[in-house]
Amino acid sequence: MSSLRSFEDLECWKKCRELRLFVFKIIIPALPKEERYRLADQILRAARSTTANIAEGYGRFHYLDTAKFCSNARASAYEVLDHLITAHDEGLINDNLYQEGRNAVEESIKFLNGYIHYLQDKARSSKEPRKSNNTPNETN
Repeated sequence: MSSLRSFEDLECWKKCRELRLFVFKIIIPALPKEERYRLADQILRAARSTTANIAEGYGRFHYLDTAKFCSNARASAYEVLDHLITAHDEGLINDNLYQEGRNAVEESIKFLNGYIHYLQDKARSSKEPRKSNNTPNETN
């Protein structure tokens, strides 16, 4: 597997970025004006949190710390899903946008779960002390 140069090389970060951009470019403009400062703000914050947590965890240089931040990113992805469900239930987005958003969330979670599993395996099999001075050097 190739060496990582940045959190931007992580497939889970790329999928969460796609989710964040979908929310920003597609979902928010589709919402009625009166929701732009209510639901739009909440869903955008949750979507931004997915990539931000992955980046922060990557900078920890510790497998279990990184896994914890990726777990936070996964929780934020579920929060995005809940906001999409709310928007759909309230008739603010149509079935197609809802399903496209749901698919983006599920894809993000799938890749996050893979990376979290990888990090936990590395932490268990590592012969180093609990703290590692190296970034994880394999992609999921």
